[in-house]
Amino acid sequence: MEEALELAEYLPQSFASANEQAYLDFLWSAFQTNYETGRYEFASLAFHLLYMSFVSFSIWQIRLARPEQFAMAMVGFDKQESNLVSCKTPFDFYECLKESQIFRFLKLIGCTNQQVGEFAKFVRRRNKIAHPTGNVFFNDHAAIDAEIAEMMKEVRNIEQHMEPVISELYSRFLETSAEIEEREYTDPKDEITANLVHASYMSSADLAFCRTFDLASFSDHDLYPEIVILQEALVTLYPAEEAEEAA
Repeated sequence: MEEALELAEYLPQSFASANEQAYLDFLWSAFQTNYETGRYEFASLAFHLLYMSFVSFSIWQIRLARPEQFAMAMVGFDKQESNLVSCKTPFDFYECLKESQIFRFLKLIGCTNQQVGEFAKFVRRRNKIAHPTGNVFFNDHAAIDAEIAEMMKEVRNIEQHMEPVISELYSRFLETSAEIEEREYTDPKDEITANLVHASYMSSADLAFCRTFDLASFSDHDLYPEIVILQEALVTLYPAEEAEEAA
């Protein structure tokens, strides 16, 4: 159970949409309730949905950071699948693609075919559970804990590959939001919440990476003082102590 709760660190810190927040809360509740009452088969289904949500948020960030590469990666997709570029939330992706297809976009962050296969194997396992087979695959907490440990290993692997994408998103945010008259919110904290955390579905792990972002690349920028203010506002909003407690 403890290792499963670590996944919360890699899911969005907060949502602009109340429905999305309620959905993630429901999945966590379903996982914990079923785990604690020994219904491990159903707990595994809920955890799988949390895992796939994490993957969706990662793909969303890749699409935001590297739109041209993302569009090129869809060569060979049919018309419905090509609608992926117009999805309004990460949860819309599965209206265009099968679950296992979404993992191919992780190649855009340097993942190999072998790694993509490792990430996607949990979909095949989940499909066996989701259909009537006459078998219970998870009979005790040791079995589901082993599955969770394997899934969390892949979550950490994906998150490590995502660091350059998070860096690109944050760098772009700092530059575009440094112009006070051009950005959506005057208050830097409101700007960070709406146009970084919510727009990019930033997790606690993502924000921890942003807190350590080196501003040296902006030292000659005309709006460097405003960039520093944004960085300081982010550290105030999401301090390191909060991230450690969440972990």
